[in-house]
Amino acid sequence: MSKASDKDLGMDRPIARRDFLQGAAAGVATLGGLQGADAAEAEPQNTPGYYPPTRYGMRGSHPGAFEAAHEVRDGDFWSKATALEDGHETYDLVVVGGGISGLSSAYFYRAARPGAKILILENHDDFGGHAKRNEFHVNGRMELINGGTLDIDSPYPYSQAASGLLASLGIDPVKLGKECNDPSVFKDLRLGVFFDRETFGSDKLVHLDADERGKGSPQAWKAFVAQAPVSKAVKESILKIETGGSDYYPGLTSDQKKEKLWAISYRDYLLNVVKADPATMPFYQHHTDDWWGVGIDAVSALDCASLGYPGFKGLKLTPGGPALKRMGATPAGYSTTGGSDFFHFPDGNASIARALVRALVPGAIAGKDIHDLITARCDYAALDRPGNQMRIRLNSLVVRARNADKGVEIAYTRASGGGKVYRVRAKDCVLASWNMMIPYLVPELPPAQKTALHALVKCPLVYTSVALRNWEAFHKLKVRRVLSPGCYFANFGFPPTINIGSYKSSLAPDQPIMLRMVRAPAKPGLSEDDQNRAGRAELLSTPFETFERNIRDQLGRALSPAGFDPARDIEGIAVNRWAHGYAPEYNSLWDKDFDAEHGPNIAARQRFGRIAIANSDSGYAAYTDSAIDQAHRAVGELLG
Repeated sequence: MSKASDKDLGMDRPIARRDFLQGAAAGVATLGGLQGADAAEAEPQNTPGYYPPTRYGMRGSHPGAFEAAHEVRDGDFWSKATALEDGHETYDLVVVGGGISGLSSAYFYRAARPGAKILILENHDDFGGHAKRNEFHVNGRMELINGGTLDIDSPYPYSQAASGLLASLGIDPVKLGKECNDPSVFKDLRLGVFFDRETFGSDKLVHLDADERGKGSPQAWKAFVAQAPVSKAVKESILKIETGGSDYYPGLTSDQKKEKLWAISYRDYLLNVVKADPATMPFYQHHTDDWWGVGIDAVSALDCASLGYPGFKGLKLTPGGPALKRMGATPAGYSTTGGSDFFHFPDGNASIARALVRALVPGAIAGKDIHDLITARCDYAALDRPGNQMRIRLNSLVVRARNADKGVEIAYTRASGGGKVYRVRAKDCVLASWNMMIPYLVPELPPAQKTALHALVKCPLVYTSVALRNWEAFHKLKVRRVLSPGCYFANFGFPPTINIGSYKSSLAPDQPIMLRMVRAPAKPGLSEDDQNRAGRAELLSTPFETFERNIRDQLGRALSPAGFDPARDIEGIAVNRWAHGYAPEYNSLWDKDFDAEHGPNIAARQRFGRIAIANSDSGYAAYTDSAIDQAHRAVGELLG
């Protein structure tokens, strides 16, 4: 990006951004009307004022949440740890991981055994796992945005277990969607594309009269390419892809076309089948980052066709078909049963996690229904009170789980524990943590199961939340989402406008608002798994200042024609870094011999004594219903 000075970008402004940089507390930010960052990252959850949703700076896989896990992985942990301390705690169930799958495991277990004593151990400073809540307070307004899992959404209808859990929590996606969505606020704002000079020769924001997914008329696309700073050949290729109706596989049936599309990447389809000019690829490379966390070189053409990406109109593909059934997996758009209901809470699926905590731990979150949940404040000190039947212990990273004495012995360390290791015992244990760590937590597992667990490589990604003092620049430019194909962040834009209970989204351009910026640190040219591994290494080695500078530089350059000033208009930043993000899914480009009934997730999730495994990885699907379904299965295995 550019070489604008730190002062021009506002890097020297003491706003809510650097409260905990790489684990070092750097003060509490209270300027610009923004307040709430805690004073010490590693304070126990019963410290007065402990409230992690308002923490800014590096979030997601934050400092203190993963370092001990890396030591366990590398074989260094036990040589540094102090003696194992027995807390003389015994439970019916210990759940490792306080995300939606872990919370659901506790919920299902308690439903089957109402008097059960349960402990959840969570390595992060907040519950919810990837369902992270970012809560900003700007000039007297509460502004919420998801720091991880976005929506109630799935390519298939929710199962009886998953839909039943939502219903028991008072969550009706269809009803909430009708009551709470307000699309009128942004009805006049459309899509923009920011061409950066490093990639395209000049900085230019070009308006596209299309929806957020790029669905626009041929006339809109012609007007767009006329303004785009690209060559004539690239303009022609973009129009061919976006508005063309050619059948590139004449004479083949729909199923035969699908088999071809599943064997090639979207990039290869555009280059070798549509015959787009190679210089067009930088424009499309990051179009798939939001959905798959990798670029178009690592996603099959059929997957992209199934979700409505351009270039397939003339193929006239039909849903379903025996070819897909034979291959053993089905892209979302070709499900013969249809997708799930959809709803987006203001803080994403963090509201599901909060609803579970409210149901599990009486007194932790006040209120009576899903409407008052959104603005309710969680009392974190209530989560781990002695004597409670249900306890949630944060900042506690499990380092070992093993079958012992007709039950399970679990060892964990605290972020502020000075190397101490604590031991608890349970009749049953659910590992609702990342599959890749489980072989290190349970070294006694069979080698074949360890191999299967390691094969489930999660996708890294970054959801950055930026609090803006207002959105007047977006209003002037008539855009609510901007694609930035050559920049550090592939896109940025506003979440849906949701008014629920006493929470009201920003309704006017002069009011504060939250902005989401997405980055997938993929490495084009490698296999999907290798791209994910390389991206993970990049995320964990990138300091917060790098993210902040790119945020300020990118927004400043894209929006400055409308008067946006990053030094003045940015009030707070939370970088939700997920080194282990989306659960793995079937990829036909590399999973050539995939068998849905004998996939690596099936072998990986086998119960081991009194230890069961639950997480979205086990379902081979990066959706919330998968996390819930796998919790239901794991608890069922333990209880028979």
